[in-house]
Amino acid sequence: MSSEGIGEDCLAWAARDASGVLSPYKFNRRALGSDDVYVKITHCGVCYADVIWARNKHGDSKYPVVPGHEIAGVVAKVGPNVQRFKVGDHVGVGTYINSCRDCEYCNDKLENHCVKGSVYTFNGVDFDGTVTKGGYSTSIVVHERYCFMIPKSYPLASAGPLLCAGITVYSPMIRHKMNQPGKSLGVVGLGGLGHMAIKFGKAFGLRVTVFSTSISKKEEALSQLGADNFVVSSNQEEMRALAKSLDFIVDTASGDHPFDPYMSLLKISGVLVLVGFPSEVKFSPASLNLGSRTVSGSLSGGTKEIQDMVDFCAANKIYPDIELIPIGYSNEALDRVVNKDVKYRFVIDIENSLK
Repeated sequence: MSSEGIGEDCLAWAARDASGVLSPYKFNRRALGSDDVYVKITHCGVCYADVIWARNKHGDSKYPVVPGHEIAGVVAKVGPNVQRFKVGDHVGVGTYINSCRDCEYCNDKLENHCVKGSVYTFNGVDFDGTVTKGGYSTSIVVHERYCFMIPKSYPLASAGPLLCAGITVYSPMIRHKMNQPGKSLGVVGLGGLGHMAIKFGKAFGLRVTVFSTSISKKEEALSQLGADNFVVSSNQEEMRALAKSLDFIVDTASGDHPFDPYMSLLKISGVLVLVGFPSEVKFSPASLNLGSRTVSGSLSGGTKEIQDMVDFCAANKIYPDIELIPIGYSNEALDRVVNKDVKYRFVIDIENSLK
């Protein structure tokens, strides 16, 4: 896997306990293995996953936790067997940095479904027993398979969020053939994932309707993000007016919400994809059966589709809406993520603030 020995010093910010408070931390990355890429991190997106494990929300945090799995940077060294990358290349690292590479899913480039479990980029246990540490740090060493080429034309500051928020909506949209111009898409929730679903929907030529609990998001949905329609989900009259009108719905909302009202908006054989994590999913069987509808789940994506998505974004000039912050602002950023006070992704400027 990797050669024995200790790699270079790495500066980071880490949480030491369930308070989740991040502060400076120093550790050693592993030595560069023959198939590894050593990446100098320039930027790292901030995801709700960073809150979960910094603050031990799942009860399985392995402190010290260095969060961050929306990583962009520049290749500084490569191992002797590396084929795909050279020094100076712009690359990204997403939500996982290892998998067994031998199961049916790894063989199909669906490493996120690895039978032995893909190894998360932070707070995961790698196959050598070490706990992984993420992108709130100056460097990372990764097997080349789990690195993605970012075209030089694409800004590194914008690339990180593609690797979690972007792929989480892109993957099911491609799988369910939502890239058909002229079809209609509903997007539930307007956050980091939802705003990317709108951007992809428009790039695919879909008519996009945004559903939100908050009327205050109408202007940004229509003007900034280019959605065609905006509906306050609690307005029953507006909802009823859209009955059986949508081919697809991407539901990014993690708060608890009813599903029957959304199911009623789908055409016959329509598809609802859930990418959020409400505490339960409950709907009438009639909502499903009477319209021959499909409800599907999704999370992340495999290495081939991640690279396809990055290339698609570069070719179509699709950029996440980001707020660039210094590493010293990361604690406030996590609080603001919890409070949904971000449009629509924080990105930490590692290169200019972590020294």
